[in-house]
Amino acid sequence: MRGVLLRWLVLTAAVLAASWLLDGIRVDGLLPAFLAAATLGILNAFFRPLLILLTLPINILTLGLFTFLINALMLKIVSAVISGFTVHGFWTAVIGALIIGAVSWFLNIFIGGEGRLERSSYIDLRKKGGRWE
Repeated sequence: MRGVLLRWLVLTAAVLAASWLLDGIRVDGLLPAFLAAATLGILNAFFRPLLILLTLPINILTLGLFTFLINALMLKIVSAVISGFTVHGFWTAVIGALIIGAVSWFLNIFIGGEGRLERSSYIDLRKKGGRWE
């Protein structure tokens, strides 16, 4: 449960970062940001895998770039559902989805499997026998 709450806070921070960086994304307060992050998390957990499966041939032809459009669609759906969270325009949604994905990926590096803040294995280098591993 602790891990879910921590990842929810990370996604909320990513939504707030996207609204701060882009003029086309507006969040009217902290509560709409929390609700947008929760809705985006639910949509990504349940509907995104189905959409990726249904669009698999297009995804293969575009070498996975169509996934960015699916992420933008999810962001536009959240914008339509949550009042106080608006995304103006399709390309703003695409860039916003990229920002949200990058920020949440970077912050989730520091969250372990049990939902604790910890040092990541991505940046864990040890010197063994005169070389770094």
